[in-house]
Amino acid sequence: MAWSRNGMKQRGPMSLAPVSSVTPRRLLLSSAESVFTNGAWYLIAAVLLFAPMGMAHEHHQEKIKEGDTISMDPIDTTLWVHIFIQMLAFGVLFPLGMVLGLVKSRWHVPVQTIASAIAILGAILGHSHGGREFAYNAHSQFGDVVYGLLFAQIVLGVYLKLHIERGFLGRIRKWLVLAHSINGKVFPVVSWVQLLFGGIAALGFCHDDHLGQCVAHFIMGSAFIAYGTLLTIMVLAGQLWLRRTGRSQEFFDSSIIAAWGCVNTFTEHRWGEEWRGNDWQHTAMGIVWWCAGLAGIWLSRGRDGSPKRNFIPGFVLILTGWSMSAHTQHSMASSALHTMFGYTLMAAGVTRIIEVSFVLQDKTGVSTAGDEVNSFQYVPVFLLFASGYLFMGATEEQMALLESSPMDHVAYILILYSLAFLTFLFVCMLLHVYDRASYNSNAYKNLTTANTRDDSVTESERRRLQDVEEFELDGLMTDDEDDEEAAKRKLLAKEKDVEGSNSTGPGSPSTVGRNSDRVA
Repeated sequence: MAWSRNGMKQRGPMSLAPVSSVTPRRLLLSSAESVFTNGAWYLIAAVLLFAPMGMAHEHHQEKIKEGDTISMDPIDTTLWVHIFIQMLAFGVLFPLGMVLGLVKSRWHVPVQTIASAIAILGAILGHSHGGREFAYNAHSQFGDVVYGLLFAQIVLGVYLKLHIERGFLGRIRKWLVLAHSINGKVFPVVSWVQLLFGGIAALGFCHDDHLGQCVAHFIMGSAFIAYGTLLTIMVLAGQLWLRRTGRSQEFFDSSIIAAWGCVNTFTEHRWGEEWRGNDWQHTAMGIVWWCAGLAGIWLSRGRDGSPKRNFIPGFVLILTGWSMSAHTQHSMASSALHTMFGYTLMAAGVTRIIEVSFVLQDKTGVSTAGDEVNSFQYVPVFLLFASGYLFMGATEEQMALLESSPMDHVAYILILYSLAFLTFLFVCMLLHVYDRASYNSNAYKNLTTANTRDDSVTESERRRLQDVEEFELDGLMTDDEDDEEAAKRKLLAKEKDVEGSNSTGPGSPSTVGRNSDRVA
């Protein structure tokens, strides 16, 4: 007895049982996909229409006093709406769309289309506001790059949806697929940078003498958040990949630490000028980083060449946190914030060493399957998120603004920790989406194998197969998958149906003889 894709029994070649796999849910999803694909054309038209408006927009500076970078006017409602919808588009929807693209979900196109539409609306509002005026800044300059990448991504997405296989565009399809993939993966990083530029521009920070110190804080703070994000990925979804590389986590960590230390050694002091107190500390910190990084790389291999865990990256975090907490500051609020940053980073280093040496006992993960996580493993990664926000929030101008406001440093630190919690939560949610989609894809493959090889599969398992197929398999076709893969899938399904029909037809051998032989 064979089974069709929709779970209906087939009684042989002459069976009249319905075999169509089209369901109302699939029709709805297909219609939605068509609507959003067509909507991409309107997005292209909107970008072409409003791009000249943005380029021609003048940044009025009549109300900006000489020596200032912003006017004293409050932010008006239009600009607040611009801020919040851009945070939604670039901070939430685009990263979510990237993850959906990685798992080849049907919802990738709708989410990216909605995010692009919101981003274009936000750009229009950003050039239509009143109230506070701004001097020409990095946010407006980098915005041209961001929307250029967005326009390129929309065009590539529409091209891939058209499945052009002939001519010049057909010959370069694989390169355009690669460009679309790389651009989509880089876009969340670009979005993060633009969001930071937006916050800096809104407050008029990071100009003139404050530029160097501001850049150092935001780059280093973002690096800690990126490190925490990567460690979260490795904890929740990267253990098997790490095992396949034949390297330990500390090998990659130590390599980055060594490279970063080399950069800091030669960039933290302006050569030819007099050495200052902070120059000595920053340069010495760079030296410690590349020395420790080299030691960590050496210890990441055992005597037989197998990957080994070690304490070096965690110890580097401890030294860095201690040195930053001891930095001489010019205000009480700045001293308190840098001290808290140092303690948080030292705690991240201590908990990292405890995780590697005692929780995991030098193993890659809790289980060999790589699907289990010890609750303690979340502690060091979250502390890295918190360290990043604390350091980004400790610039000279931010401290001056804090001291002139009724807020004290305790409330400010708690707000920064709240942002760290939200970012950590969002990263975990994205990884959950990726993990569930990957699990459903593997479940479909396993159940398909059981369906073709074992007639004892239960009705509930077949029902689960159908559900997985409806929700996931038909959603695996995105703009990164060409017609060849779709044709292979359809051909495989037809072959399975034919095999099932032949095995139950008139010419099928009887099992009576085999049962008799088994009894005998």
